[in-house]
Amino acid sequence: MADLEQKAIGLLRITQIKVLVIDEVHNLLCGSHRDQRVILNTLRFLSNELRMSLVCFGVMEAREAIHGDVQLARRFEAFTLPRWSANQEFEDLIRAALRNLPLRQPSVLTAKSLRHILQATQGLTAGIFTMLNALTIATIENGREQITDDAVLQWTPLIQPEAAYS
Repeated sequence: MADLEQKAIGLLRITQIKVLVIDEVHNLLCGSHRDQRVILNTLRFLSNELRMSLVCFGVMEAREAIHGDVQLARRFEAFTLPRWSANQEFEDLIRAALRNLPLRQPSVLTAKSLRHILQATQGLTAGIFTMLNALTIATIENGREQITDDAVLQWTPLIQPEAAYS
């Protein structure tokens, strides 16, 4: 195990990695207290030894995971992404996402569909992209290759948010 660790550090050093991005860092809390300590110590070591920046993403519990190590916590500034609201930035996001989908026909949505996307996803970025991915898959499967207002208005999430917390 130590051999693999040394090889990994050597590769990171050779490639001169400057930023290590860790997604879903809140999953750290799934491990035992000992496992959490090992991972946090490893992150601090990598940051110190290789002089690399750490960028961690996750839900609110991610802060709790990082704050398990006081020295590591001091290195992070927490940012919370706000929920999207009905404004030009949201429209630009949807327009850009639709433009980049692997569909043969362009998808143009009305204001009513945009409001439905916000309502159905509660304005959460992950929910918005989950919805667009599901709509894309459905439209490819049905051969239409275009996301329509009707498809958006009929879409419902597989899991209702209220049910997830019951």
